[in-house]
Amino acid sequence: MGIYNKLKKEGIQIIEQLNTLKVNTIAINVASKLCLAFPEHNLNKSQLFESLSRLNMYVAKMPKDSSGAKYFYKDNSIYFNETADIDEMSTLAVHECIHYIQELRDYNNNVSRMGLYTPSSNTGLAINEAAVQIMASEANMMESVNETYYGISINTISPNYYPLECSLLNQIAYFTGTYPLYHSTLNSNDVFKNTFILKSDKRTYSILTKNFDKLLSLENNLNYYSSELQYTDKISSIKLLNKLINETKEDIKSLFFKTQNLIMHKFFKNEFNSIRNLEDIKDFNNKLYNYKNIIGSSDEYTFYNEFYRNMMNVIEEKKSYIEKYGEINLFENINTSLMLVDNTKNAFSFFNTFISKIKKLLGLNTSKEQNINDI
Repeated sequence: MGIYNKLKKEGIQIIEQLNTLKVNTIAINVASKLCLAFPEHNLNKSQLFESLSRLNMYVAKMPKDSSGAKYFYKDNSIYFNETADIDEMSTLAVHECIHYIQELRDYNNNVSRMGLYTPSSNTGLAINEAAVQIMASEANMMESVNETYYGISINTISPNYYPLECSLLNQIAYFTGTYPLYHSTLNSNDVFKNTFILKSDKRTYSILTKNFDKLLSLENNLNYYSSELQYTDKISSIKLLNKLINETKEDIKSLFFKTQNLIMHKFFKNEFNSIRNLEDIKDFNNKLYNYKNIIGSSDEYTFYNEFYRNMMNVIEEKKSYIEKYGEINLFENINTSLMLVDNTKNAFSFFNTFISKIKKLLGLNTSKEQNINDI
């Protein structure tokens, strides 16, 4: 399939090619923004400008549900919506230029990797888009705003593009740090993945990347149903599409909170198990408390509050152990009783097991244990 047919399939119709002056204006703006926003990643402004200025850039008619710009790796070109002026193009181009920067090709000139996305396995597309968009929003110095999507309230610096995915990835970066995330996004390596696994585990990484892809797929389906609804006047079709729209919105909401809960559960469990002394406990408490500022919420969402209360219970028990016996040596066998281990179906059942074990260590009466409800 030729480039023209591929563009047509994407709903892109070229109007005109940008001249050299406009391309250079966009290239220098993007290079300056990226170098200013991410100095720790040693981007060379001159080299970056030279590379970006070689891109072909076009004004085109774009699909209504598009982001306003698209990098097409098949011909190393960026296509801008016909309604965008040069300033808006410079803003939209940051996301697309990061895609160009992160692109790795094999000996046959096929794209083998783009940041966190591996085309051969078709995994990581959505989490990569979220990573690129977070970086683009930071480079464009976007301010955080509170928005609500499908009943989910979040604070986001990307209200228009991948807001839910960006929110979830921001929660992951709360534990991994942004440096590994941005490094792998720009350089297409496994630094972020390995950091993630170190802070959680390999299975969780696999589940979360798949959940990101599912979330993006649901959002694409929702856009399709909404678009179809605009062009039908058949009563049965309207009823069916409205049903699909409502069901998809609920699926998005459910998957978002399921993913958020898994992030919270796995990463804080790992951080809890790494606690050795009272200073670690103080840091843990602050981190758990401040986490509430970056999560999504809804009127009926209770997981965080219940998780917080349960963690406060077990942290007090661990604090009592440290006060009685001193700093914990994480390599001593006896201290496996101070670890939270997932060995049952329920998300919080490990709290009961932990409290029972630690109270035995402290010589306390286990018959008076506080009951912790499973969620």
